[in-house]
Formats: sequence, C-alpha cells, structure tokens
Amino acid sequence: MWADTVLHAEQQHLLRLLFWAGLSILAATGVATMMAVRRVRSPFLAHFAIQMGGWGVVIGAIAGLGWYGAQLRDVSGAARLERLLWMNIGLDAGYVAVGAVLALSAWMIARKIAAVGAGVGIVVQGLALLLIDLQFASVISR
Repeated sequence: MWADTVLHAEQQHLLRLLFWAGLSILAATGVATMMAVRRVRSPFLAHFAIQMGGWGVVIGAIAGLGWYGAQLRDVSGAARLERLLWMNIGLDAGYVAVGAVLALSAWMIARKIAAVGAGVGIVVQGLALLLIDLQFASVISR
C-alpha cells in the first residue's frame, strides 16, 4: 500500500472519529437540554448523557491531535499504525464488555438505574468506536 493511500485512509478515519465525537456531544447536550426544559429527573438519562458527552470530548481531542500529527508513513510507520489500530479494536471490544457488565450488574444486583445509564452509554461508545476502527482496519490491512 502506498504512503498517500495510508495517509488518506487515516484522515478519513479521523474525520469519522471527529464526526462521532460531535454527534456524541450533540446527543448529550440534547438529552440534558430536554431534561432541563421538561424538568425531568432521570438518573438513567443523566448518566447516559454524561458518558456520551465525556467520551465525545475525549474522542474529539484524540482525533484532533491525530489529525494534526497525520503524515506520510514509511513501511514501519504503517505497520505501527496497523498494530495500534488492532490494539484499539481490542480495547473497543473491552469497552463494550465493561459497559454491559456494569449495566447488567447494576440492574441485577443493586437496581441502580444511574449505573445502568452509564453502562449503556459506555456500550454505545464502544460499539461505535469498534465499527469505526474495524472499517479503518478493513482499508489498511489489505
């Protein structure tokens, strides 16, 4: 694979991450605004929005820094990028598992709906990152 092809694929990946970060922040803001306007007190929605907003800010910062540092890569740089990507895919799957365990255990053991909301937020973020990273892996792992 050519260096410019890897760079273009990396930039497309970072744009997808920035889009997801913006969408996450927008969703968190929308949920928080809806709760404030309707004067609804929902621990599930509040903790879901906190997860969505927090992850959105972090993902946006990481993607922005990645965009700033994107450059043409030689063979070893492309191999490092691919290894980092596969590590991130493993972490994404871990996020999904951790969020599911948090949500299920909070519901089944303690009946804490706030923790269920946080767990669902983590699962949503993990699944989205997993799909975005797998799409990037399908391009650069050919």
